[in-house]
Amino acid sequence: MKIEAIETLRLDDHPNLLWVRVRTDEGLTGLGETYFGAGRCEADIHDRIAPILLGQDASRIEFLNMKMQPYTGFTGSGAEVRALAAVDVALWDLAGKAAGRPLCDLLGGRTRESIQVYNTCAGPNYVSKTSAVRPDNFGTASGAAGSPAGSPAGSPAGRQTHEDLEAFLHHPEELAASLMEMGIFSMKIWPLDLAAGAADGMDISTADLKKGVAPFEKIRAAHGDKMRLKAELHGLWSLNAAKKIAAALEPLDMDWIEDPVWMDRTREVAELARATRAPLAGGETLASLGQFEALINDGNIGTPILDVVWAGGVTAARKVAALAEARSRPISFHDCSGPVTLAVSTHLALSLRNVREQEIARGFYYAWYQDFVDQLPPIKNGMITVPDGPGLGMDLVPGLETRADATYRISKT
Repeated sequence: MKIEAIETLRLDDHPNLLWVRVRTDEGLTGLGETYFGAGRCEADIHDRIAPILLGQDASRIEFLNMKMQPYTGFTGSGAEVRALAAVDVALWDLAGKAAGRPLCDLLGGRTRESIQVYNTCAGPNYVSKTSAVRPDNFGTASGAAGSPAGSPAGSPAGRQTHEDLEAFLHHPEELAASLMEMGIFSMKIWPLDLAAGAADGMDISTADLKKGVAPFEKIRAAHGDKMRLKAELHGLWSLNAAKKIAAALEPLDMDWIEDPVWMDRTREVAELARATRAPLAGGETLASLGQFEALINDGNIGTPILDVVWAGGVTAARKVAALAEARSRPISFHDCSGPVTLAVSTHLALSLRNVREQEIARGFYYAWYQDFVDQLPPIKNGMITVPDGPGLGMDLVPGLETRADATYRISKT
């Protein structure tokens, strides 16, 4: 099964997303994806990776992953590693299609048939125009980037939308109730990103701290302990500020506090872990095995988080999951990016024993995710499983490359 072509596709309407298709001489095609820096990843795939892969046996995934490892940029989730990750996912999709089996069944089989989800409370236009994770790119109705609330970019009129970021800022208890009606009892929000101190992260005022904690308090007051609460801090804060925030959140019985400081500063992560009773999670912006080993062993992180399409693909994700399991830690797979990311993460979540939940963003899932693939991982009563079919169980809908806003490239033998 020789690789004869590598295709990439990105759309101006969703400029952060890049899809990759690896075609073989046997007529099979594998699908991959990455997110952020789409143009840079595209260039790396065609300029550096394609000459390595064309003519190679697509089934030699570990070997090809090794060959794709860059000399520079290998320690983080830069463009080179994200490009590698997208191709690695496509190779695993190919392996499943060649075997006629779902990917999770190739990864040791299923430890469960479905897994519970937690909702990252983003709206459909969250971080949709650039890679900047900051309030002016949150895609809210109050002047941020993206389409107006209720009309996600590229989505058909009349489709139900979930403006969950607006909801957690203005009526978080109602948001929690709507999630529980869908069988979802775990949610993540980030109101502290809007604090004035988040601009440099050095400190947070008492007033901003109270305002940022208020949405969590409102959910607890309305629903008690029915909802598991996660706080996302996006690595914005200094260690001293993070300690203040953790102390304020502790009485609310947090499920975890995510990325309170930069996750490569493992001494700071470890010091914060010693200073708070609240569990810590994070790591989605890391990539190398060494970084995750340090985060788990030196940083004493409670739940390492890995983004499959940022951190080296399925090949890397399985190894990091083993590192976590060796220290009796769960691992969590990030999804606030694209439909292929959710699918491959769900396959991993079903196959690995140390995954507790799979992240979703229902604001994406029920809006534009379904515009680009022929089927999504089904969600029912707060549980997600993999689509029917071999490999990932999904393909891009036909004709995307002919759109007026499409950039399509192909490298072939």
